Amino acid sequence: MPFPPPDSPRAPPPVPPRPREDPPPVQFLKGVGPARGRLLGALGIRTPVQLLHHYPRTHEDRRRATEIADLKEGGTAVVRGKVARIVFQRIPGRGPRSLVRVVVADDTGSFEAEWWNQPYRRDQFHEGDEVVMSGKVVRRRGLRMTSPETEILEREGEAREADDGGESWGRIVPIYPLTKGLRQREVRRAVLEALSGHLAGVKDPLPPGLLAGADLAPLPESLAAIHFPGDFEALERARRRLKFDELFFLQAAMAIRRRDLVREERGFAYRLTPELDRRIRRRFPFAFTAAQDRVVKDLLADFAAPHPMNRLLQGDVGSGKTAVALYAMLVAVANRRQAALLAPTEILAEQHFEGFRRALSGSRVRIGLLGGGMPRRERRALLAASRKGEVDLLVATHAVLEGDVAFADLGVAVVDEQQRFGVNQRRVFREKGLRPDLLYLTATPIPRTLALTLHGDLDASVLDERPPGRRPVRTVAVDRKGEAGAYEIVRRECAGGRQAFFVCPLVEESEDLDLRAAEEESRRLAERVFPDLRVGLLHGRMKSAAKRKAMADFRAGRTHILVSTVVVEVGVDVPNASVLAVLHAERYGLSQLHQLRGRIGRGPHPSTCLLFAAPGSGEARRRIDALLETDDGFEIARRDLEIRGPGEFFGTRQSGLPDLRMPEALLDAPLLDRARREAFALVERDPDLSSPEDRPLREALLERFGDRIGLTRV
Repeated sequence: MPFPPPDSPRAPPPVPPRPREDPPPVQFLKGVGPARGRLLGALGIRTPVQLLHHYPRTHEDRRRATEIADLKEGGTAVVRGKVARIVFQRIPGRGPRSLVRVVVADDTGSFEAEWWNQPYRRDQFHEGDEVVMSGKVVRRRGLRMTSPETEILEREGEAREADDGGESWGRIVPIYPLTKGLRQREVRRAVLEALSGHLAGVKDPLPPGLLAGADLAPLPESLAAIHFPGDFEALERARRRLKFDELFFLQAAMAIRRRDLVREERGFAYRLTPELDRRIRRRFPFAFTAAQDRVVKDLLADFAAPHPMNRLLQGDVGSGKTAVALYAMLVAVANRRQAALLAPTEILAEQHFEGFRRALSGSRVRIGLLGGGMPRRERRALLAASRKGEVDLLVATHAVLEGDVAFADLGVAVVDEQQRFGVNQRRVFREKGLRPDLLYLTATPIPRTLALTLHGDLDASVLDERPPGRRPVRTVAVDRKGEAGAYEIVRRECAGGRQAFFVCPLVEESEDLDLRAAEEESRRLAERVFPDLRVGLLHGRMKSAAKRKAMADFRAGRTHILVSTVVVEVGVDVPNASVLAVLHAERYGLSQLHQLRGRIGRGPHPSTCLLFAAPGSGEARRRIDALLETDDGFEIARRDLEIRGPGEFFGTRQSGLPDLRMPEALLDAPLLDRARREAFALVERDPDLSSPEDRPLREALLERFGDRIGLTRV
C-alpha cells in the first residue's frame, strides 16, 4: 500500500533559505524547548549545526505499507489499518505490571501490537482509528509487534489533523541514537527545523578542488540527504561524503602532528657502524628473525634521519618485540645517551629488568628499575643517579611519569603495551628528554585501516614472524562435562615437570570482588582439585614484595599452579608453563583471550589453552570459536572487529582524538587510503592551513580537536 508522497511544509527544502547568523542554542528550535534541549545536550548536541551532525544509525524504508497477510517473521515492516480491539491486562506478581494489546486489521487480515508496562497506551487508541505502525515482526501466538512506532492518521467522528508532519511515514525514515526520555519523532522534527533554518549557514571545510577530484557531494547536500534522503542512491552518496570527512579530518590531524615532529631537529648525530651492530647482536643468545632484521633497518634509518624517531612496532605475542626494543636502547647507550622503557605493570617491568640484566651481564651498561613500591631511600638514590647520567638504561612503571623523575640526556624512550597508556601519559614520558627517539610497542595487532587511523602520525613496523622455538598452542573449549578431563591435562603436565596458569575473570568493576574470586579459586584448587600440588596466588592488590615472591616461586618451579587475575595478561614469560586455564572465558574480549593465550607456548613443550566457558550463542560463542580456529593475531583482530563493530573496537580516547561520528568509515579501506593521501598532501602543501582556500578546514579542525594537534601554536 503506497503512502502519498510527503508534501508537508516541514520536509527539507531543495534550496535552503538564507542562513541565520549566530545560531541560537538547540532548545530555541521550534518544538524543542528547554526540556528536550537538555536531553539533546546529553547526546552532546547544543546547537542546531551539531544536531545536523547527529547522524542516523540506520534508515527504514517506509515508502510503502505491507499488507498484513504479507507480514513475515523477523522482518521490519510498516502496516496501515484500523484498530479492531483494545485489550488491557494487569499482570499478577510483584510490582505494577501491565500489558496493552491493540488488534489492527486491514482487508487481508489482522495482527497485534503490544506494549508492556505502558498503561497510558490503553487511552491512546479508539476502536476504528486508522493507524500506521512500524516495528519488528515476531511470532508469539500469531504475528505481532512489540512497542512499534505508531501514528493515528484518522479518528472517526473527529475533524482530526494528523499529528505527524511527514517526517516518519511515506519516505525513507532516519533512526537516531537516543537517550532516555527522547523519542525518534521528536528528533526528526528538530532535525527538520535545523535543516530548514541552519543548513545554508554550514560552510564546506574541504577545498573545491579536493571535492571535485574525489567526486564528493557538497556538505550541505550531504547533510540533508543523510537525514532525509530522496532515495537510497542519494543516501549512499551522502554517506560516502560524510565518511570521507571523518577519515580526512583524522588524517589531517595526524599529518599536523607529524609535521610538528618532523620540524624538530635532532641536534646531534648517532654513530651507527657495522661494528656497533655486531656488538649489540652478540648480547642476544639467538639470531634475529628476518622480520626483526627488517625492523632493525627501519630503526637505523630513523636514527640517521634529521628528526627524532616516532615509530610504532606491532607484533603478535612472542614475536620478539622486546629484543628489538633493547637493540634500539643499546644504540642510544652506545652513543653515550640514556634509554628508558615504560611498562604497564610492576610484574612486566621486573621481568624486563631481569631479562635485560641477563643480556647485559659483563657489560658496562648501568641498568636501573623504578617501581611504585620502592623504599624511599632506594628511590632517591636511583633518581639522583638518573639525573647525573649514572644510569644508562632505566626500566620503569608509571612511577617514571612523576615530576621528580629526570634524566641527564634521554635519547630513546620505549613505551611497552602503548595502548595501556593515555596520550597525556605518553606525552609526559616524551617530555622527560630533549627530543628523544620514541618507540611504541604493542602486542595487540589491529587491522591496517585502524592502524592508519589511530596511529597515522607514526611510522609503523610489523613483526610478522615467530622466532624459532615458538610452538603453536592447542586450544580447547571446556564445558561443565569436560572439567574433569581438563583437570587431568593439568595434572599430567605438572607430573611431567611443567606448570600451569589459572586465570580468573573480573566479574564486576570491583577489585574486591575480583580479588575474592582469585583467592577463592586458589583455595578450591589447592584443597579440592589438586591437593597434591603447590598452588600460588597473584593479583594486583597484593603488595609488591608478595607479587615478586609469587612470580619468583612460579618461575623457579616452587609452585606448580599460579592462580591469577588478568595481571598476567601482558608480557609474563615463564617458558616452563605449558597450560593456561581461563575461567569464565566467555566474559573476556577476543583480543584479551589471545593475549592470555600468549603466556604459554614459549618453551620446548607442547602447550594447551583451556577455555572454561558457557558461551551459549551470539558474540561470546563467536569469540570462543575464533580462538579455536586460529592463533594468528592479525586474523584474531579482524574477527574482533567483525564481532564488536568498529564503534566499540575503535576507541580514540587513548589517541587524544574525539570519537568518530561514523565509525563504520573504518571498514572502508579504499576511502581511508584516499583520505590519507589527500590529507597528507594538503598539509605538506600548506603546513599551517593558512591559505584562504584552506582556512575553512583549519577552522573545522580547531573546532573538532581544539589544541590537541598543535594548530593553535601556529
